[in-house]
Amino acid sequence: MSENANIMRLLAEGPTATCWVELPGGTVTMGSDRRADEQPIHEASVEPFVASLLPVTNLEWMAFTEATGHEALPWLDDARFNAAAQPVVGVSWLDAVAYCAWLSDLLERRCRLPTELEREYAARGGVPDVLYPWGDEPWSEGEYAPGAAGMDRPPPVGSSPPNGFGLFHMADSVHEWCSDWYAKDAYQASAAGRPGGPSDGTRKTSRGGSWRHRVKVARISARSSLGPERRYNDYGMRVYSEIDR
Repeated sequence: MSENANIMRLLAEGPTATCWVELPGGTVTMGSDRRADEQPIHEASVEPFVASLLPVTNLEWMAFTEATGHEALPWLDDARFNAAAQPVVGVSWLDAVAYCAWLSDLLERRCRLPTELEREYAARGGVPDVLYPWGDEPWSEGEYAPGAAGMDRPPPVGSSPPNGFGLFHMADSVHEWCSDWYAKDAYQASAAGRPGGPSDGTRKTSRGGSWRHRVKVARISARSSLGPERRYNDYGMRVYSEIDR
């Protein structure tokens, strides 16, 4: 069975089929010298955790809204964004937290958003010195390349190659929410051995590029942020969890 066919089979089985990839943890180099909020470059340790193979899809999101009565997202009436195998878009940070709470009860395991540290570690795919999950050059060719001419919607999940950890769309589908509050100087504390970001703020962090942007924030170390109540059609989510022993 092809990778895409297997993904479609998993989607057809519904949200209980969330496919986890167990990541071993270790040390990762955080940051870069390209932007002030990515400095200083520093080493950080991350404990083992698991990540979902794919971003949350429309099919999974619809199961959540049907079960909970959660407020409908604004783009699900738009044919560009409502295919079952597309990543759900228009998800606020608050929506994402609600989805994780529902999935936690459904799967009887703690589901959550990642920290920035976990998200950067996952995106690197075990390769320490690389700008993008796929290499050092921006991905600019092919029908589903981020920011390609005429690109007006996210591609179906599984349409681009996975990274070294087997995770799909770590920089080319939708921006993904993280759990941390955003601060420009967060890495000063992290470099001093105090990871996790500030205890409060006005914006939540997000990571990864999107279908809309060829280069902007697609770099693995690039940080972005948004108010937790905001919704955009290039913002989605991915579910993370603890290792189930």
